[in-house]
Amino acid sequence: MKEFLTVGQIINTHGIKGEVKVYPLTDNTNRFRKIKKVYIDDEERNVLWCKIQPDKIIMKIEGIETPEVAFKYKNKYLKVSRKDAVALEKGSYFVADIIGCTVIDEEEKIIGTVHDVIFTGSNDVYWVKGNEDDVMIPALKSIVVNMDMSNKRIVIKPVRTWS
Repeated sequence: MKEFLTVGQIINTHGIKGEVKVYPLTDNTNRFRKIKKVYIDDEERNVLWCKIQPDKIIMKIEGIETPEVAFKYKNKYLKVSRKDAVALEKGSYFVADIIGCTVIDEEEKIIGTVHDVIFTGSNDVYWVKGNEDDVMIPALKSIVVNMDMSNKRIVIKPVRTWS
């Protein structure tokens, strides 16, 4: 499992004191209120404060004191240490842990590897790249039988093709 988890991306500067606008890459933006440290390019930085807005987060990060310095961080990703990440509910997983998992069906047929997770609003969809075709797998309890993150395996009900 990855040691660091990406929680946001700096999308622009904000104000005259080096604040940054962050696009959150988490499903619960209130998690930003508890973040004390972030890593930018593997360098640890203290978070001095943050303000949550409907579609972005405004943050003041130690060492970024001017708009000019803040601009240099545009498009950089903010990461947190896994040990500082929020605890997930049972049956919930970090996207970073799902990507790269091998997907097999109950008959032991290898479907492929999770390439990405697509958020549709009603349910997530796993974009699985197979040897021949890409497959979109809805992340529903009726389809996903087992999530084994320690072995990087996801077991699903057999995929049926329509003719």
